[in-house]
Amino acid sequence: MSTLKHIKKAKSNDSSTHLRGILCSVFQDCSRSSSAMVSIPELNVGQKLNEGKTKQIFELVDQPGLVLVQSKDQITAGNDAREDQTEGKAAVANRTTSCVFQLLHESGVKTAFVKQYSDTAFIAAHCEMIPIKWVCRRVATRSFLKRNPGVKEGYRFSPLKMEMFFKDDANDDLQWSEEQLLEAKFCLAGLTVGQCEVDIMNHSTVAIFEILEKAWATQNCTLVDMKIEFGVNVKTQEIVLADVIDSDSWRLWPAGDRSQQKDKQVYRDLKEVTPEARNFEWVSERVKLLLQSQASSRVVVLMGSTSDMAHCEKIRKACTSYGITCVLRVTSAHRSPDETLRIKAEYESDGVPTVFVAVAGRSNGLGPVMSGNTVYPVINCPPLTPDWGAQDVWSSLRMPSGLGCSTVLSPEAAAQFAAQIFGLSDHLVWCKLRASMLNTWVSLKLADEKLQTCSL
Repeated sequence: MSTLKHIKKAKSNDSSTHLRGILCSVFQDCSRSSSAMVSIPELNVGQKLNEGKTKQIFELVDQPGLVLVQSKDQITAGNDAREDQTEGKAAVANRTTSCVFQLLHESGVKTAFVKQYSDTAFIAAHCEMIPIKWVCRRVATRSFLKRNPGVKEGYRFSPLKMEMFFKDDANDDLQWSEEQLLEAKFCLAGLTVGQCEVDIMNHSTVAIFEILEKAWATQNCTLVDMKIEFGVNVKTQEIVLADVIDSDSWRLWPAGDRSQQKDKQVYRDLKEVTPEARNFEWVSERVKLLLQSQASSRVVVLMGSTSDMAHCEKIRKACTSYGITCVLRVTSAHRSPDETLRIKAEYESDGVPTVFVAVAGRSNGLGPVMSGNTVYPVINCPPLTPDWGAQDVWSSLRMPSGLGCSTVLSPEAAAQFAAQIFGLSDHLVWCKLRASMLNTWVSLKLADEKLQTCSL
């Protein structure tokens, strides 16, 4: 496959020359520091399908339904009012996008991203793009203040402020209302964008922002605002997050301090780029940390008998989906209380945050005994049977005073409850929970839309 070349000559003025000199050294250093990708398989790259300000889209001849997204060494602002070539910028942008999409994919958000292919390109599902920028804001700043005089800098939106802009460089991307979007009746890949699709994109934007906001908070960095785009997958006709998410897509303020901004706003503000242009490098270095858990977690399932194994396996499977380690043990609080307390002490001694799940039918002694002897959370999840289940459950519900174990009948729900506990300190678990909420909402929305369509 021939090498894809996309470097153009920069504007021949002093400001552009100074800009290239500063940023090139930054991006070259950052590119050299990245690990080389070994044995990259050759791709049969076909025709160029599209080209934007900072990327090119190529078809993959041998992989129908997939495309290659090739980043460009170009940085722009003001709808191309300002434009510069910066060697190495493509690698930094691609690495940032790949990490962000990996985080979202692993959380459970549907995206077009498939995998990173090289330092400057990634493979994605072929989408027909919806020409709308979805902007989500946590803090009021810049353009929002100009369009809304009287609102003070730093005003915090809770809930998040949503806006949409029609992509039109000639008219500086005019802000649109939801009604304008509906009246446009965009039809892409056979899907007409109606109220259902608008609602899905709206809810998805909020969830995606909250996931990235939670992740950046682990680096003591405020996600101020963000713009994203959606596309329609040409094979599945699903609406998915597409395009890229990199330092051109958001505003980041370390410690909530605007003077430390780490995004393209610096490029917009400065007439001549100074060492503060290292913002992109700062982001590319730290975005990898968003994929790392900041806390350990563990669920220990105690079953009264191996006859409860199927019930416990459901708990373990659900825990695994949240990225939580799950250990199964067999013990009886009635018949071997000393062994039950020994097992408890074993998991209390290593300092790993732990939630105990007690699985015991008939008379549940495990949950109350554990709860009375540990400060760790205890969840009762009794495997109820049709014959005596209504009576047996009371041994899990009626607790002596001073015991705080909860009771959750569904094994999957018990795992979810444990995940919600760990999600308070582990952003990766929290992100999976938030994506699961979104996917449940979308499934219900689509089911209702299908039912209404069939009823017409």
